[in-house]
Amino acid sequence: MPKISSDSLWEQAAAEVHSREAEGGEDEGETVSERTVFLMGSKAGGKTSILLRCLDRDEPSKSTLALEYTFGRRARGHNTPKDIAHLWELGGGVSLSELGQIPITPVSIRSLSVILILDLSKPNALWGTMEKLLQAAQAQFEKVSSQAQKAQKAKPGAKHQTPVHLAARVLPKDYPDRELISPFPVPLLIIGSKYDIFQEFDSEKRKVVSKTLRFIAHYYAASLIFTSIKTESLMSKTKSFFSHLAFGLDRGKTMCCDSTKPLIIPAGSDSFSQIGSPSSTDVDITSLHAKNPKDLWKKVYERVFPQENTSEQRELKDPTKDPQYCEPQIDGMRAQKDQELEQYKRDAAKSWKGLELET
Repeated sequence: MPKISSDSLWEQAAAEVHSREAEGGEDEGETVSERTVFLMGSKAGGKTSILLRCLDRDEPSKSTLALEYTFGRRARGHNTPKDIAHLWELGGGVSLSELGQIPITPVSIRSLSVILILDLSKPNALWGTMEKLLQAAQAQFEKVSSQAQKAQKAKPGAKHQTPVHLAARVLPKDYPDRELISPFPVPLLIIGSKYDIFQEFDSEKRKVVSKTLRFIAHYYAASLIFTSIKTESLMSKTKSFFSHLAFGLDRGKTMCCDSTKPLIIPAGSDSFSQIGSPSSTDVDITSLHAKNPKDLWKKVYERVFPQENTSEQRELKDPTKDPQYCEPQIDGMRAQKDQELEQYKRDAAKSWKGLELET
């Protein structure tokens, strides 16, 4: 059986969407906007639930085993083409971060956005999850950019063309702290999930988490919002941020930097002067040896919340025994084969015992 490349999988998914659009009988004269959104984040952090709510899909969420694809559509107006959002969701936390090579491709890169969902109820795994996933995504962006540049050089007349830098994200000249930050290659939204649990934390710990995520979001020129699927108002604001990335809609002007409330900070609305220095109630910052401001924030955060080893959090689950993936006919055949295997083991054990007695 021939091996199917990630590019061909992408092309098949895009072709399926195009065919469904054609069946809808929409005008061929108007162009359809297509964007790609890549969701990743904490394991069991609520990624699927948030995505379903943002798409207004009333269906139970299921755990994501690896990388799943779906799409959303939104009409611009009456009798107009529906814009399409290609949506990729990465499961498994940091354990499957290499699968980012499927949604991050030369085809998708120019209309791609990333949503990083971090579980606020587990601050001891938050920094490690954030760091490893963003590093993995950035590595793939650099790889795609390098491939694009090589492909461009190989084309005839490449010397007269403008070099391709896919990972170069241009910010406005008046962007706060423009010379001090390191913008993420594509638009990035950081969502702090499970705020309903987080709000019960000690106020000082909430302040450390909130200020740290404000710093990270501003450092990467990202938007930041805290949410909970149990709070309709927060989900409504989260949906606005999602729709801004997926369909280009207005994300609203609501903003909140108060650590005693859910944070809502659009990219470009914060600054290092407003964020201030790391919260260090029990930490002497002068005793920390940091290479740069980001490293200093990391060291302070890890003093307050010692990080778990996220690479050791993989659960050895057997998906064939998960009831949400049941297939009666296949499961019946599998059970029969399991019984035959057990019988074979027993028969083999008897024969070996017989040989031992004869010997």
